[in-house]
Amino acid sequence: MRPAPAARPHTRASLAAQLTDLGVRPGTVVLVHAGLKALGFVCGGAQAVALALRDVLGERGTVVVPTHTPENSDPAEWTNPPVPAQWWPVIRAETPGFDPAVTPSRFMGALAETVRGWPGARRSDHPQVSFAALGPAAERIVAGHRLAGMLGEDSPLGRLYDADADVLLLGVGHDSNTSLHLAEYRQPAPPTRREGAAVRTPDGGRRWAGWDDIVLDESDFPRLGAALEATGAVRVGPVGDGTGRLMRQRAAVDFAVDWLARHRATVAGGRTRTDGTGETPDGSRGTEDDA
Repeated sequence: MRPAPAARPHTRASLAAQLTDLGVRPGTVVLVHAGLKALGFVCGGAQAVALALRDVLGERGTVVVPTHTPENSDPAEWTNPPVPAQWWPVIRAETPGFDPAVTPSRFMGALAETVRGWPGARRSDHPQVSFAALGPAAERIVAGHRLAGMLGEDSPLGRLYDADADVLLLGVGHDSNTSLHLAEYRQPAPPTRREGAAVRTPDGGRRWAGWDDIVLDESDFPRLGAALEATGAVRVGPVGDGTGRLMRQRAAVDFAVDWLARHRATVAGGRTRTDGTGETPDGSRGTEDDA
């Protein structure tokens, strides 16, 4: 149940106070997933939320957000809705190559787009699952994001694990907790599939790139997250009109590795797809925030 609306609008200062109470610490690295509508009315919207995060983290802290572009994927896999098969080669040939400087992240929400466009922000160079970071650790977090293993050890998620970062869920659940995918890469012999996306070429052109990656499945992440919360590893508290959840990424991933090994015999289905309309099969990874 959502908390009752506040008696007055939320502000940069009031959000910063709530984030501090939740346990966000100065000087840390925090991966933030946000659904701003759940926070209620915030004076200044996404900009105020970003400023509140920066106020709490301070000059030595780094905020990281997902800036995924799931629409840059193989149209043969789109299901909600599908597109005609005769369109597939046209889409593969004409989709602009991903450019971290200019390609928008249309489905990750207002906070992610705000951080992505902030002066000094850095963005990883993956055509489907990029991340943006703002702060002194930004370049280290986003550098070297390879096509294959896109959410694995050599991705920003792996860098966040190495940095002992926190994960902050603002108004969203564990189905948006992308770090849990890192645990899928740590399972023995995970199933794989062929991926595709439009990428830039060194001469400024574009091409369609293909690579093999594991099958990602977040369908059981809500159950996984509930089990994680039952251990006391997640701090839960109010942020705006919504709920914030704060956890150490290492603790969450380590727990998820064991939980998946015990509860998931095989990975069923494929990774959430979107098409040009922004619709997704289950709504879990295609969009984080409709604010």
